[in-house]
Amino acid sequence: MTDITQAPPRRRIRWSVLLDHAILIFGSLFMLLPLLVVFQMTTMPDVEVIKNGPQLKLGGELGPNFDKAMYKASGFSGLNTGTRMLYNSFVLGIGFAVGKIVLGMMAAYALVYFRLRFATLAFWLIFTTLLLPLEVRILPSYEVVQKMGMLNSFNGLIIPLIASATATFFFRQYFRSIPEELVEAARIDGAGPVKFFIDILVPLSKTMIAAMFIIMFVFGWNQYLWPTMITTDEDMYTLVRGIKQITQDLEGTNIPEYGRANLLALIAILPPVLIVIFFQNWFVKGLTESDK
Repeated sequence: MTDITQAPPRRRIRWSVLLDHAILIFGSLFMLLPLLVVFQMTTMPDVEVIKNGPQLKLGGELGPNFDKAMYKASGFSGLNTGTRMLYNSFVLGIGFAVGKIVLGMMAAYALVYFRLRFATLAFWLIFTTLLLPLEVRILPSYEVVQKMGMLNSFNGLIIPLIASATATFFFRQYFRSIPEELVEAARIDGAGPVKFFIDILVPLSKTMIAAMFIIMFVFGWNQYLWPTMITTDEDMYTLVRGIKQITQDLEGTNIPEYGRANLLALIAILPPVLIVIFFQNWFVKGLTESDK
């Protein structure tokens, strides 16, 4: 009796999957190509960049350009170094995100769990503020900040921007999906409004908080118009504001510092990218799952 071993079945090639991955890889490389060109220019002397433009070789100027980008000041006061601007950007981004999340959660909590006569009207009034972006109300906002003496301060950078209809909308929808039985159980256990909010709602909302933190941090980090209006002291420049200041200083007879400016631009990209990578799983859960 012969023992016939059956060969394992061959796996079929799923051409649709290969095509999807090929498109994604091509799109990723296409998006990374400008960043690679910018990085190559940071390694070359500025004179060679002016003469030959972007090339396919790396130079040895990355270290000196990094020192100039982080520790050299571009203004007259000597205070707007790259490290100082990076610190200001972190304060603005984190303060902007945390302020919007806290205010949005408190507003949504009041709209959902308190018996307010005009709660629905108040929500829609808050939601319609999305029709009035910063560019539309920047002059009255600047006048208010100026009269309150908050120019050239972190309070002036953060406080006028933390009211968020977007965060209020998402947290309101999330709170409305929480079972009523949980609210009744907390009430029976003697949990008051503050305890219920801190001990129950906040832990349940951690994925939504992470999702909102990513969106708000990136939005605050990339702010240019408002810091330009509010900050005139060089020690209060943010990174995005400072890069623009460097490009303005390059106009004239001086040799443009392409390596320094491009390296600061790459440094400005890193924190939002790292935030998105770190909170990626929570971001997806916060926007797609209830996680209760």
